[in-house]
Amino acid sequence: MKKKKLFAALICLVLFAVLIAAVKKVDVASIGPENSKIGLSSINKAFHDMTGLNMTIYKISEIFGYLSLATAGVFALTGFIQLIKRKSLAQVDKEIFSLAGLYVIVMGLYVAFNKIVINYRPEILPDEEELEASFPSSHTMLGIVIMGSAIIVLKKYIENNALRKCVALLCCIILAGTVIGRLLSGAHWLTDIIGGILISVALLSIFSLALAKYNEV
Repeated sequence: MKKKKLFAALICLVLFAVLIAAVKKVDVASIGPENSKIGLSSINKAFHDMTGLNMTIYKISEIFGYLSLATAGVFALTGFIQLIKRKSLAQVDKEIFSLAGLYVIVMGLYVAFNKIVINYRPEILPDEEELEASFPSSHTMLGIVIMGSAIIVLKKYIENNALRKCVALLCCIILAGTVIGRLLSGAHWLTDIIGGILISVALLSIFSLALAKYNEV
């Protein structure tokens, strides 16, 4: 199982790097706003022409994003309560520390890809005045990583099997809603969404491995 998770992480990271190279070098054309360039332009343009910009779906995907952030907040609050009650950082659950590390990495990637622009959005959104970095889709990454990691640690915090399944299903709905909503909203190129999925799966695989190693100590 560990080897499979490590293999999945490595494959996704390699594919993520290949996708970046393709977006920068393959079939590049000025099809974005203000003649911004995007690679794999034929595929990206065809998909964007199909969806267009749909602000209703975009706003729905924003709501799913807020739910993901709220979920992260629940775990942060859980860790804070444990710290107060147990009066020691060493006594806070390893799962909470692992989640905190994962969240920090996600935020670091968010900042990095806003500084190192791979490509820009296919549309300038109504509430924006200039081009915005678009790769990878941060909402896609946020939804998959936060909700996916929540599912991984649920067994630790919810003993009731039926309730745990219900919460896991809710997490899956939020995860899927975020990805599908972002995909159909037209706020990102298709490759932005794919990039978000690849880096998220890699992070979740590494998180699962780290958590297993952590629990062995």
